[in-house]
Amino acid sequence: MAIRRATQKKQVIEQLSQVAPPGETFIACVHVETGPSPWLNAIFDEVPGLGLIVALTRKFYFLTLTSSSVVVNTASRFTNRPGEVVAVYPRAAFPVTRVKRATVWSSMYLQLPSDSKPSRLNIHRYWRDELDQLSVAFPAGSIDPGSQPFAPQAGQPFPQQGQPFPAQQGQPFPAQQGQPFPQQAGQPFPPQAGQPVPPQQGQPYPPQQPGPGYAGQPGNPGYVPHPDQM
Repeated sequence: MAIRRATQKKQVIEQLSQVAPPGETFIACVHVETGPSPWLNAIFDEVPGLGLIVALTRKFYFLTLTSSSVVVNTASRFTNRPGEVVAVYPRAAFPVTRVKRATVWSSMYLQLPSDSKPSRLNIHRYWRDELDQLSVAFPAGSIDPGSQPFAPQAGQPFPQQGQPFPAQQGQPFPAQQGQPFPQQAGQPFPPQAGQPVPPQQGQPYPPQQPGPGYAGQPGNPGYVPHPDQM
């Protein structure tokens, strides 16, 4: 079972490197869990069986900030090993709300493609430095007024095994040689670095379609649901 953050992050990067577009840069990785506030566990345990039910309904994910996206992939309940990619969001359209940085358990609400409403994600203090790095992708107005201030860190990208880092932070993935840049279904070509993101008509975020270059997501060939999603 991977306990150390460095080991868990290394496993995530190794997993994502197999499906990421060439030249992708990995910047920060955060472990999160769904469900009500973990502070309520003591209360749940007072009711026979309720604590176990709540624990079994929690799902675990890794949120990884890259040079152009925020990638969500499952995390094993028992080993913390990363699993399949379930969502890829452009950094400029990361659908999080009610983000609250706290002393021990921080939280945010994320709209996952498989869910009808935003899911609460809980982040332990152990991952708070990485959460601070991820905060550069939080949209304006998404941070709760009662939140502690975030402290984004410069942070060096994670090393990519045997490959240089041609992509710079904040720029889109480089185009495939001889092929146009992959677009999301039904979406216009991504804006170039330094240009504003065009507003979407009638909705705050673009429809949650699989991100460019990542395989194994719902609706794509080869997708197999993770046991925690079934």
